[in-house]
Amino acid sequence: MLSVNTNTGAMAALQSLNQTNAGLEQVQSRINTGLNVASTKDDSASFVIAQNLRGDVGGLGAVASSLGRAKSTVDVAVAGTEQISDILNQMKAKAIQAADDGLDADSRSAIDADYTALKEQIDTIIQSSEFNGTNLLKDDAAATGRVSALQSLDTTSTLSVANQAFDTNVTTALGTGLGTKADADTALTEIDTVAATLTNTLSTLGSASRKIDGQLSFNSKLTDVMESGIGNLVDADLAKESAKLQALQVKQQLGVQALSIANRAPQTITSLFR
Repeated sequence: MLSVNTNTGAMAALQSLNQTNAGLEQVQSRINTGLNVASTKDDSASFVIAQNLRGDVGGLGAVASSLGRAKSTVDVAVAGTEQISDILNQMKAKAIQAADDGLDADSRSAIDADYTALKEQIDTIIQSSEFNGTNLLKDDAAATGRVSALQSLDTTSTLSVANQAFDTNVTTALGTGLGTKADADTALTEIDTVAATLTNTLSTLGSASRKIDGQLSFNSKLTDVMESGIGNLVDADLAKESAKLQALQVKQQLGVQALSIANRAPQTITSLFR
C-alpha cells in the first residue's frame, strides 16, 4: 500500500541506521580506550573483578616499596658490618704485634695509637650505617628505627630484621688497649669474641637480604600475573575491532543510501495523479 502518512520502508531503514551508528560508536570507543569493558555498563561482572584486581595491584606496589626500603636498610648494614670485619682483622694483626714482649715502649705506643684509631673508625662506621633514619647496627631500636616491612597484601604479615646492638657488642666489647703485653692478650680475646658476633651478624643480615630479594621477585611476578588477568578481562582485541569498524562504516554508508531511497518512495504517489 502506498501512503504519504506512513513510510514503513523509511522507518525500517532508520532503525537499521541507528543500530549501525550505535555499534560504530561502541567500536570507536573501544579503539580509543583500548578497553572492551570500560564501564560497568559494558559488563558489570568483568568490570567489578578488574577493579578489585587493580586495587590489589596498587597494594602490591606499596608492598614493593616497603620491601625496597627494607632491602636498602639491610644492605647498608651489611656493607657496614663487612667493613668492620675488615678493620677487625687489622686490629687483630696490631694486637698480635703488641703481644710481643720484646717491643720497646715507643713501638708499643705507636701500635696502640693505630689500634685506637681503628676502634674509632669502627665507631664511625656504626654511627654512619643508616638508611632513611634506620640504623640496624645500633642497639636502641626505639631511637634508630627498625626494619619491619610488609610481605604481602596481608598487612599483619611482616618481615622483620632485629637490630644488631653493635654499640654494646662491638664498641664496648673492644674496650682494652694495647698498652702492655697483658692488655694485648686481653684484646685478642675481645677481638675473637667480636669476630664471632660479626660472623653471626653477617649470616643474619645476608639471610634477611636474600629473603627480601625473594619476596620482591615473587611480588613482581604476582603483579605481572594480575595485570595480565586484568587485560584478559577488559582489554579490547584491536585487530578485531578494526575489522568491525570497516564493516560498520560500509554498513553506515549503505544505510544512509537505503534511507534516502525510502524517503523518495512517497514521491511516486504524485505520478498517479498526472
